[in-house]
Formats: sequence, C-alpha cells, structure tokens
Amino acid sequence: MAAHARTLRTYLLLLLFVALRAFGNLALAWGTKRFPQTLSIHPAPYLQAMLDPFAALGIAMLIFSLFARMALFSVADLSFVLPVTAVGYVLAALLGRFFLAEPVSPERWLGTALIFAGAALVGSTPRNTTGNTTGNTTAGAERLK
Repeated sequence: MAAHARTLRTYLLLLLFVALRAFGNLALAWGTKRFPQTLSIHPAPYLQAMLDPFAALGIAMLIFSLFARMALFSVADLSFVLPVTAVGYVLAALLGRFFLAEPVSPERWLGTALIFAGAALVGSTPRNTTGNTTGNTTAGAERLK
C-alpha cells in the first residue's frame, strides 16, 4: 500500500474513532441524564438505564469506537494515536455545551484549546516512527535484539 494511502487510512480511522467516541458519549450521557434514578453501586439501575435507546446507542457506538481504535493502533504509533485522539475532548466539550446545555467555564474552554493545540502539534508529526508500516510485528522484535 502506498504511503499516501496508509496516511489517508490512518486519518479516516482517526476521524471514525473520534466521532464514534464523542457521539457515543453524548448519547450515553443523554440517556443516563433522562434516567429518573441516580446510578450508584447496585447493578440493577445500570441494567435498567441501558434499556434507554440513547444509552444503548451510546454503548454500541463506544464499542465500535474500540474496534476503530484497535484498527488505528495497527497502522500508527501509540505515541501518535493517543494525543491526536484527544481532539475528541474538544468535540465532547462542544457537544456537551450545545446539545446538553452544559455550562462550560472559561477555564474549561482554555483547557480545551490547549488540548486542541497539543493534538494539532502531534498530528503534524509522522504517524509511524517504529518502521512497522506493513503490519509485520517482527520489526519491533528485530530492534530489541
């Protein structure tokens, strides 16, 4: 696969992961906020809350986001993936503010801006520095010898 195609695949997986995680968390928060009972240590209210369509949708989206993250780790370094996917926190703040009407303080907006700046900085670096661009896991073992 050409380097351009691998890079495109990486960024599409990043977009998929960030969107699934952000919207999955939004749906889960929306569903649990609508639940009349405060969730605590007992498992029964959690099982009841999971029957809410929004909570169930959120859980499903978060499960699929895990699959997208696994695929992402197969094509990019951990030191690239985790900081870049932190841009999802920016999206979460925006979704919380506009869809859940949550107040976001200036300090939270500043923190969100710093997260975005850090993600942009890491995103401008090579996505894979391990030399393992073919999916061959022996490359890492070769370096350890």
